[in-house]
Amino acid sequence: MKKLIWILAALIMLTAACDMPTQRPQRKHRRPLLVPSSSGNPYEVMVVADDSLWGGFSGRALRTVLSKPIPMLPQQEDVFHVSHVTERHYDRITNLFRNIIVLKINPYYVEPKVKIERDLHASPQLIMTIEGPSDEALSPFITEQTRFLIRYFTAEEINREATRLEDEYNIKFNEKVKEMFGCELYIPADIRKMKVGKDFIWASDDGLSSIQNICIYSYPYFTERVFSGRNVYMALRDSFMRDNIPGQHPGSYMTTNHEFCDVTNMEIQGHYVQEARGLWEMTKEAMGGPFVAHSQVDTVNNRVIVVEGFVYAPDKKKRTMIRRLEAALYTLRMPEKKETQQN
Repeated sequence: MKKLIWILAALIMLTAACDMPTQRPQRKHRRPLLVPSSSGNPYEVMVVADDSLWGGFSGRALRTVLSKPIPMLPQQEDVFHVSHVTERHYDRITNLFRNIIVLKINPYYVEPKVKIERDLHASPQLIMTIEGPSDEALSPFITEQTRFLIRYFTAEEINREATRLEDEYNIKFNEKVKEMFGCELYIPADIRKMKVGKDFIWASDDGLSSIQNICIYSYPYFTERVFSGRNVYMALRDSFMRDNIPGQHPGSYMTTNHEFCDVTNMEIQGHYVQEARGLWEMTKEAMGGPFVAHSQVDTVNNRVIVVEGFVYAPDKKKRTMIRRLEAALYTLRMPEKKETQQN
C-alpha cells in the first residue's frame, strides 16, 4: 500500500506563507528496528526549556499557541495538551515522548531558527527545536508561526493514525465500500456496526458513553456549483442525513447546525477536495456533536464522493476522537475504472 506521507503536505498547504522550513525529510513507514515506542498520547506536546525561558516571553507565547481552542467543537478544548520539563530533566525517559518542542537560547544566532527531527529517540516521534538569540527575539517569532506550528503537529498526528490504519482497519467495511462505490476507505477496526442505504453506508462503534461514526455517500456530479459554498454543502448534507440517519423518536433525524459550519478548499494528491467542519444535531432530540467531511469528484464515474466522521460524546472531550476519524478520511482512494453497475 502507498505511504500516506502526502497528508502532511496537504494540510501544510493550508497555512499562510511563513519563514519556517516547510520541506520535511522522508519518514519511514514502519517503526525503525531497535528504536523504542514513543510515550504520550496523541495531541500531547512536551516542551523542553529552562524555567526562566518557560516563564519568560517565549514560553508564554508558546503556551498561548499550543493552548488555542479548536474551532467547531461544542465545548472549548485546547488544540494540544502541554507539559513542560527543564533541560536537566530531559533524559532517557522523557526523551521518548512522541511530540517534543525544545526551546533554546543561542547567543550566536542572529535570528530564530528551527530544526526538525523524527524518530531520534523513539518512534513515532517529532522533535522541533526552536532557537534564537534571546527570549525577546523568540517570542514574536513563535507568535508569527502560530498557524504553522498547530498545522504541523496536527498533521503529524493525523498522518500517524492514517498510516496505522493501513495495517489495522475494518475489512468488512472496506469491502462494502469497494462493492458500492469502487473506492477504498480504511476506518478503525473497532467501528464495526454497519447500515447500508441507497448510495450510503454508515458505520459506528459500540461505545456506551460515546459513539464514533463514519459514513460515505455519493450523488451525481452535474455542475461545479455543488462546491460553491457552505449553504449548498449544508443543503446536500441535510438531505442525505435526513434519509439515512434517523433519531430515536418518530420524525427525528440528523441535520446540520447552520450557525456552525465552515467549508475550506484544499488539495490532496493533486485532486480538489472540499473540507467541511461543523456541528450536527438531531431534530426533536437533545443530541449533537462535531463532524468533519471531505467531498471529492469521482471523475471516472462522474459523481461526488463524500466521506464524513462525526462524534456523539456528551460530557466527554472530543478533540482526539474527531481527529481520529479525520485521519480515516485521508485514506480514501477513488475508483480507477468505471463501474459496470451503479448501486
